[in-house]
Amino acid sequence: MEIGTVTGVALEGRRQEIYEWLYRRLWEPALNSPRATKEIRQGVALTRLRMELRPTSTAMLDYFWRAVRGTDKSIRFPDILRAAGLERFEDVFDEFRRVFPE
Repeated sequence: MEIGTVTGVALEGRRQEIYEWLYRRLWEPALNSPRATKEIRQGVALTRLRMELRPTSTAMLDYFWRAVRGTDKSIRFPDILRAAGLERFEDVFDEFRRVFPE
């Protein structure tokens, strides 16, 4: 099953694998949750877009690791997800690392 992207551009190879894994594991559950607020849906859409715009699988992995570490802008979003009972990058860190080693 091919998962659509925000941009409408199809991904290929490892980029597609990473994107689909994150979509199934994190983004789709958040988007389909009745607990997802407008802010959560917008945050998920923005995260998906940023991931899609990464030109290589290595850049996608780098983006994931930076997101787990957190930036000034992204520090608050995981707390919003947790408050809604939704999974965050931090919650799937170990599994992601096993599936997509650097």
